[in-house]
Amino acid sequence: MKKKTLIIGANSNPERYAYKAAQKLLAHGHQIELLGLRSDVIFNQTIDTERKDYQDIDTVTLYIGPKNQPSYYDYVVSLNPRRVVFNPGTENPEFEILLKKNGIAYEQACTLVLLGTNQY
Repeated sequence: MKKKTLIIGANSNPERYAYKAAQKLLAHGHQIELLGLRSDVIFNQTIDTERKDYQDIDTVTLYIGPKNQPSYYDYVVSLNPRRVVFNPGTENPEFEILLKKNGIAYEQACTLVLLGTNQY
């Protein structure tokens, strides 16, 4: 079984990159959890609006901008993921410093590109 990814900024709009990432992660056999502003169901999975204590999260992939990230800092650290992916437009040096202090790897990359090039 492949590792589990939490998508923060999940969305039910097929035009959004978070939606495309969910679709592609599932197509590559990864488990996903979805956290967004609006509850909905995509790919038979619920987009949660409350921050849950998800278990066994390997990767958190961000689809929210830096100005909206501070309220997620402690939450993401509490999940103790192996890494956090800052997709284009979500880069945040302040958050990266916090992750590094907590022993969590991070990368500025595109989840869709990583999947498409078998680097995920």
